[in-house]
Amino acid sequence: MSCRVSLSVIRLALPRSPNPIAKLVFPTLRASRLLVRFKSVSSESTLFSMPERRPFVRLPTDVYPVNYGLRLKPDLIDFTFEGKLEAAVEVTQGTNQIVMNCADIDIITASFVPEGGEGEFCFIFRINCAHFLPVHLEINATGFNYQNEDEKVTLCFPSTLQKGSGLLKIDFVGELNDKMKGFYRSKYTIPSGEIRYAAVTQFEATDARRAFPCWDEPAIKATFDITLIVPKDRVALSNMNVVDRKPYPEDHSLVEVKFATTPIMSTYLVAFVIGEYDFVESQSSDGVTVRVYTPVGKAEQGRFALEVATKTLPFYKDYFSVPYPLPKIDLIAIADFAAGAMENWGLVTYRETALLIDPKNSCASSRQWVALVVGHELAHQWFGNLVTMEWWTHLWLNEGFASWIEYLCVDHCFPEYDIWTQFVSADYTRALDLDALDNSHPIEVDVGHPSEVDEIFDAISYSKGASVIRMLHNYIGDEDFRKGMNAYLLKFQHKNASTGELTRHCLSSGNNNCCLGNTGFNQMLKISQKKFCASGPRNDENCPNWMVPISICTSEDPSCTKLEVLLDQPETTVNITNVAPDHWLKINPGTVGFYRIQYSSAMLESLLPGIRDLTLLPVDRLGLQNDLFSLARAGMISTVEVLKVMEAFVNEPNYTVWSDLSCNLGVLSSLLSHTDFHEDIQEFIRDLFTPIGMKLGWDSKTGEGHLDALLRGLVLGKLGKAGHKATLEEARRRFKEHVEGKQILPADLRSPVYLTVLKHGDSTTLDTMLKLHKQADMQEEKNRIERVLGAIPAPDIIQRVLNFALSEEVRPQDTVSVIGGVAGSSKQGRKAAWKFVKDNWEELHNRYQGGFLISRLIKLTVDGFAIDKMAAEVKSFFESHHAPAAERTVQQCCENILLNAAWLKRDADAIHQYLLQRKAPPV
Repeated sequence: MSCRVSLSVIRLALPRSPNPIAKLVFPTLRASRLLVRFKSVSSESTLFSMPERRPFVRLPTDVYPVNYGLRLKPDLIDFTFEGKLEAAVEVTQGTNQIVMNCADIDIITASFVPEGGEGEFCFIFRINCAHFLPVHLEINATGFNYQNEDEKVTLCFPSTLQKGSGLLKIDFVGELNDKMKGFYRSKYTIPSGEIRYAAVTQFEATDARRAFPCWDEPAIKATFDITLIVPKDRVALSNMNVVDRKPYPEDHSLVEVKFATTPIMSTYLVAFVIGEYDFVESQSSDGVTVRVYTPVGKAEQGRFALEVATKTLPFYKDYFSVPYPLPKIDLIAIADFAAGAMENWGLVTYRETALLIDPKNSCASSRQWVALVVGHELAHQWFGNLVTMEWWTHLWLNEGFASWIEYLCVDHCFPEYDIWTQFVSADYTRALDLDALDNSHPIEVDVGHPSEVDEIFDAISYSKGASVIRMLHNYIGDEDFRKGMNAYLLKFQHKNASTGELTRHCLSSGNNNCCLGNTGFNQMLKISQKKFCASGPRNDENCPNWMVPISICTSEDPSCTKLEVLLDQPETTVNITNVAPDHWLKINPGTVGFYRIQYSSAMLESLLPGIRDLTLLPVDRLGLQNDLFSLARAGMISTVEVLKVMEAFVNEPNYTVWSDLSCNLGVLSSLLSHTDFHEDIQEFIRDLFTPIGMKLGWDSKTGEGHLDALLRGLVLGKLGKAGHKATLEEARRRFKEHVEGKQILPADLRSPVYLTVLKHGDSTTLDTMLKLHKQADMQEEKNRIERVLGAIPAPDIIQRVLNFALSEEVRPQDTVSVIGGVAGSSKQGRKAAWKFVKDNWEELHNRYQGGFLISRLIKLTVDGFAIDKMAAEVKSFFESHHAPAAERTVQQCCENILLNAAWLKRDADAIHQYLLQRKAPPV
């Protein structure tokens, strides 16, 4: 599933393996906070304690399913459904009850028929005669005991169900809910303007139980025979291909659609969709039928995803050396959808913005996003679906792997994207940021009660998992890594596995010996490792030392690693020969090792020319700046030193480097919004971005490509938001022509123009933007507008934006983005958004029902505060307004607020003096 959030931390048990790579990589998995000076983890909270885990017991194993025969009849008017389940089961030991998962479902009848029970004869003796009469040995359940808190039901039987095979029959009814989980309704508008509803599913992690009673645990696999009874003018889809479609005898307006039997699979991967859709179709080179389903009239918007999917399936088949095991795969855009996408086997569901691309009106960043999400979900067809995690504790194995290989896939399909450099900014550095918090969690975390599952769908599982796998892949080498993956998939196909199984297969494939040792330089370099915390250095005597692989390159050849050493003690000294005095040394070339680096002042100074003349590779320029920014936030260096280094990027041409600079300056700008010199940091931003802005200009040039479009949008948006006069004037001019229909803005310029005019606009600007939102036919355009509405500055207008967030005009999943946009745009917006969330908490919490969207809402709303008392206020509010799926997020936000406050107190005066000094005329 794709639900990218910017957080992460790892602890794993060290595998019992003599392989030296295990010693290199796995300490970093357990202890992800290493600094050269290095960061290793033992993450106990010093701010807020974690609540006790709720008691939870997994399902008993005395009865388990072999096959689910499932018939569902949804009512798209009354939003209910009727269901019939006939599950072939095995009874492993005699019992008079069956415990299953069940939530928001009413069971009408239940019975059990032992194997052969429907065809047996019973000898009946009467006076003067004897008869053999056929009887049914069907045992009717005498009661249904619902354990609502644990989302279970116990079916009670009057006699013992004997060991052996049998058939469990259940009739039930349920609701097509509006919570974007389980079997739910999704509102859409047909071309005539009429509002209609589709019935769709989202079962990961624990919501199949909302569609039918089942054994809703990933390790309890079975096959599925699904039949849907639907209106005859609707499309009906499920995991497998249709094998029969016939009129429904009880109502000729309905049809009965039967699908082929699925492979053995977990319940969370089952899917069905009933609605109105168009599609485009193709075949991959290995013969798999691929369809992309779109809203009616928008089939052409599915062609880009179709192109990506048909390229991706053969790529994964070759990479894993395992063919895709189903005859077809459908990708479908769902109107109301909480996550980015969901990897249901053979029927992948997406938000519209994660699948649909309009050739004329979609921007470059949207195309890239669709490519990454399609790559992510199709990777799961093997890694997650064919081989599944044994329990949610191993979620990182699914999501971390898919989050890594999506980049490998996109790099294969679109090498011009320079996607691996973007990985460092989008995943690697964000994972490191969360790593530094005390209120984090291991990458492999014990999960029990269903309410605990959603909160681990964060960047610990996604971004950090991907970063660790990238590091593992780098040290093992691609050839041996692929051999290990193939062995793992073949051994565990249609089964379940744990983290240790993957690592053992990868580490045992091939030689895997990392080349370590001195290759001949002539300088003495002292390297040490220390625990790194966002709150600053600590003396932790109990913190172990880790075996950390350190690689080094020089300015002589920045792309070639000259030295690899193994740091296995608190500090060591390496002898580096044949290095000229004026050459710089760069640690962790490629920014692959999962740690941060603190250079001595002299070493840092020697690297600055490599930034200015671009001899340092882009990924290393990015990593250097990002490490310094995190060290400044932790109080280990002054923020002024970071600003000085940022000024060295005056000649920077790379989009991803500018993107990371922009992100960090955004954090700093948000921090300084709590001061009276916020305008000074805006001037710094204008000075830094103006040269690259003038070089790019407003219009694309011949020969430019994907990354140029991304960079132009980023730079113009940054300059416009910071109040760069020429940018503001041009944005207003182009916006006026766009609104009047004289010159429609190119898709790549819409976000920066919208942001600029709103940031410096008034109520009339907002009215115009809301009109554009209402007129927009593409969800991408609606979302583009929603994300920037919060930039409007006046407090009374801000309230209008917040009210709009909960209106019918905004899809439920997008409300979070609107509120988050308000909170992230200004000091006034942050206060207003927090009050709005508190005032509307019941509605917001009920809307998202404890899913990960509630965590995202909380983080976006409060993470930017930098006043100590706000941490206490946030903590107090959520102590009386419980959000079980967001408990850890609340703790992380409170910690971040205190860290921001400490940072501001520590560095505000120095930053102010530096910014004033920059403006002072030379003496």
